[in-house]
Amino acid sequence: MRLCFVCNVEEKELSRDEAPGTCPKCGGKVEAIDCAHKWRFCFMPVCNITKRSYKCSVCSKRLEFLYS
Repeated sequence: MRLCFVCNVEEKELSRDEAPGTCPKCGGKVEAIDCAHKWRFCFMPVCNITKRSYKCSVCSKRLEFLYS
C-alpha cells in the first residue's frame, strides 16, 4: 500500500509525426508518437525510457508494428 506513494511515473509526449501506412480498422492515417517515461523511487530518478507508439488519427486505435 505504501509503495504507491513512494513510486512515481511521469509520462511526457516528445513528438508526434505522421507514419507510413493506414489503419486496418478504418483506413485512417497512422501517427508515430514518441513518449518519455521517468521512473522515480523516493523522489530519486531510477530510469528514463523513451518509447515510440503508433496510433490511428481517426479512430484512436493503438497499433503495433509487426516485423516480417
